[in-house]
Amino acid sequence: MIKLTRLKCHDHEFVLNADLIETVEETPDTVITLTNGKKLIVEETKEEIINRVLEYRQAMFANLR
Repeated sequence: MIKLTRLKCHDHEFVLNADLIETVEETPDTVITLTNGKKLIVEETKEEIINRVLEYRQAMFANLR
């Protein structure tokens, strides 16, 4: 799970299951497309999302050791 912020809702954080992310685009807003076709527009950059997903996956695998 990664924590994100909806665009223009600075105080509205939500948690997204990173396994549901299909694509992340900057158009210039950051648009996340989920595996079910739903789109989310967030304040974080594409690079921030990538880093959060990597941290999430590293934490998951660290717990398996």
